[in-house]
Amino acid sequence: MADGALFAQSLLIGLSIAAPVGPIGLLVIQRTLQHGSGIGLATGLGAAMADALYGAIGAFGVAGVISALDGARVPLMLGGAAFLLWLAWRIWHAAPALQAARAGGGGALGSFAGTFGLTLSNPATILSFAAVFGALGARGGGDGVGEPWTMVAGVLAGSALWWLLLSAGVGRLRKRLDADALRVVNRGSALLLAAFALWTLGGLA
Repeated sequence: MADGALFAQSLLIGLSIAAPVGPIGLLVIQRTLQHGSGIGLATGLGAAMADALYGAIGAFGVAGVISALDGARVPLMLGGAAFLLWLAWRIWHAAPALQAARAGGGGALGSFAGTFGLTLSNPATILSFAAVFGALGARGGGDGVGEPWTMVAGVLAGSALWWLLLSAGVGRLRKRLDADALRVVNRGSALLLAAFALWTLGGLA
């Protein structure tokens, strides 16, 4: 398969995996409304980087890593659920901020790192990439070593593109919202994040 076509297919894979509204999407929306598009984009890029990392493992077919992550599914899911509950508590109690300057100098890095770790806590992500990349026939090593890197670059580009579009779109709405509206968004996001966490825990029961 030509590199251009493979990159395009991988971009669509990254876009399709990032696009469904879940905990990361809610965080991007909430943080964009709270602090501006820059922090929202940084939040999404943390997830995009984790997607690319899992995509690399899936593309190169590192069976031992996949097996180890699947074996660590329970502690990873517990850690992810606990982190979601902590985020929900913080967002519920956060005072709405109407100026992006209030995000603080370290806000972007912290937002990036938080969603990077949260995305890595979901082993279903790597299994999704492994299945999709397996269907595309990716192979690591030998003469085909360039193809997995093309796929990883496509996944990263697709995921990052989604978070750029989402944060930019929500950022345009931000100017139309007052403090009361932002407080409603915060509390709605907090409840949904808590629901995601409880759903995760329920799956372990």
